Amino acid sequence: MERYDTIVLGLGAMGSASAYQLAKRGNKVLGIDQFAPPHNFGSSHGDTRITRLAIGEGVHYSPLVMRSHELWREIERESGARLLFKTGGLIISSPAKTSMLHVPDFFANTVAAAEKYGVAHENLDAREMRKRFPPFRVHDDEVGYYEPEAGYLRPEECVRAQLKLAAARGAEIHTSEKVLAFEASPHEATVRTDKGTYAAEKLIVTAGAWLPQLLGARYSKLFKIYRQLLFWFDVDGPVEPLLPGTFPIFIWELQGTRQAIYGFPAVDGAGGGVKVATQQYETETTPETVNRTVAPEEAAAMHRAYVAPYLPALSDKCLKAVACLYTVTRDAGFVIDTHPDSDRILLASPCSGHGFKHSAAIGEALAELATVGKTRFDLSEFKLARLQA
Repeated sequence: MERYDTIVLGLGAMGSASAYQLAKRGNKVLGIDQFAPPHNFGSSHGDTRITRLAIGEGVHYSPLVMRSHELWREIERESGARLLFKTGGLIISSPAKTSMLHVPDFFANTVAAAEKYGVAHENLDAREMRKRFPPFRVHDDEVGYYEPEAGYLRPEECVRAQLKLAAARGAEIHTSEKVLAFEASPHEATVRTDKGTYAAEKLIVTAGAWLPQLLGARYSKLFKIYRQLLFWFDVDGPVEPLLPGTFPIFIWELQGTRQAIYGFPAVDGAGGGVKVATQQYETETTPETVNRTVAPEEAAAMHRAYVAPYLPALSDKCLKAVACLYTVTRDAGFVIDTHPDSDRILLASPCSGHGFKHSAAIGEALAELATVGKTRFDLSEFKLARLQA
């Protein structure tokens, strides 16, 4: 049986970052994925992911994303890839909002995080938003938080670059290999796949939507999997007001709807459209049973309810639509912790729909935990036990 210092299960956002950070430290690491990342079956796809420094889900997240921005630039220099694009970011809310994004006090938390960590920002009223960003049809009572350092990441390129760098530094990357089970003894952790059995001092499980089934019934009930839809709508008129540098990434806590919306500039020009999405928590699913096809009726309903009233410059022509998966905890928080049954196993489910921006730093934290047993980051808010209380 081949032995390693560390095995990483799942090579999406968190797994690719962990494998790279471990290899960077000279760790003998094996990374295993049932597909060939980057792929379209989990959560680390869809062309773009929002990144922002002041985090509305809680001020304790900001140190992770701030470090991630540093790491993305390091990875860009080492790989030659373009990963992080700063376009500015606008968050819109109001006292009359009826939608919620992850947590009840998202907008107030964002402002608090910006003030705590010295993140440059501006507070805008409706008049100022209309003047600076005319494509948004805002209500008079809506307010904005604008962060110039916010922007977007290219998730597929981030995964690809880190896996390439990990392999260049000696990591062994096994793709198209399905993990069947793992376990730990006082002496080692072992992983059984459809192609072999491997052992290591430490095991990091970053399996995304496949994590619940790998954990078994005792812990799987702490996570829920939901289908999410992403849409790219054509521009009706000139594209210039919607291009990066003019139009920001945005998050909008709407009035009169259950769901907030978020979106991006026309990052690929006129032909690529503008990506807009909501977050749906209607029906639980699994990676095996999820419907990955987006019906035309779903795109039409999205445009009618969540695009036309707020972004009139976008037509009802849907250029592209894809489905992805959210792995969600009951408080929308992350799980980054040792397995309750063995300190040889690290569990990482930094998902719930807002994980990618933090992934570079989380990979660094997991590598530190696996190699020296501690990390510079405060991960106390991400204990598994809170979900069992």
